[in-house]
Amino acid sequence: MPKDTAARTATLYRMAMDDHLCPYGLKSKDLLEREGYTVDDRLLTSREQTDAFKAEHGVETTPQTWIGDDRIGGYDDLRVHFGKDAPDEDDTTYQPVIALFSVAALMAVAVTWLVQGTVLTGRTVEWFIAVSMVLLGLQKLKDIESFSTMFLNYDLLARRWVRYGYVYPFAETGAGLLMLAGVLTWLSAPVALVIGTIGAVSVFKAVYIDKRELKCACVGGDSNVPLGFVSLTENVMMVGMALWMLGKLLT
Repeated sequence: MPKDTAARTATLYRMAMDDHLCPYGLKSKDLLEREGYTVDDRLLTSREQTDAFKAEHGVETTPQTWIGDDRIGGYDDLRVHFGKDAPDEDDTTYQPVIALFSVAALMAVAVTWLVQGTVLTGRTVEWFIAVSMVLLGLQKLKDIESFSTMFLNYDLLARRWVRYGYVYPFAETGAGLLMLAGVLTWLSAPVALVIGTIGAVSVFKAVYIDKRELKCACVGGDSNVPLGFVSLTENVMMVGMALWMLGKLLT
């Protein structure tokens, strides 16, 4: 919590130039106002003015916030001052996969409503898994080079055949699309079964046998999602979906 809550006015210096409006300055102003402070908003409207401000106060970055006579610092410092967690790019988080699976579930419900006039049937689960595969594949395809590099940390087949790291996103996305459309099951189901099985074995070995702490490439090569349950679930879902659709095809 703030050390001094009596003074409810804060002074904020932030860049607001014609070609650059500092996003962290806007975030700082918004945070201060949400915490009940009146903001004395002082704009730095030129590079020269900004450099002079930094030199005068001995700081390297803007925005800078003062509450009373105390300099709090930049946006991250301000968050800490108000008892909030400072964002850290290296922190592991499940937020990307929670968002992805939530959207996939809502899309599956929306498709079920459109096609069948209700919100939940057996097909909803199939569509949920298919949409999840497509969205997960899309995340990998955004930066396939980064994905393939992270994938090499644990995938058993990719370590033997490096190009598999480049094939995998296309295979996952393509199988998901075919399953979503309900066509070419003879192709999509075996593809999902193979990549899902290899993935599940690879993750299980890396996490539960070798006890390695790695980041998961499941939502792309720039993710901070820890390797483990989520990636194992992704692969098990693919295997389950593949077996289910093969069973339907053969009956």
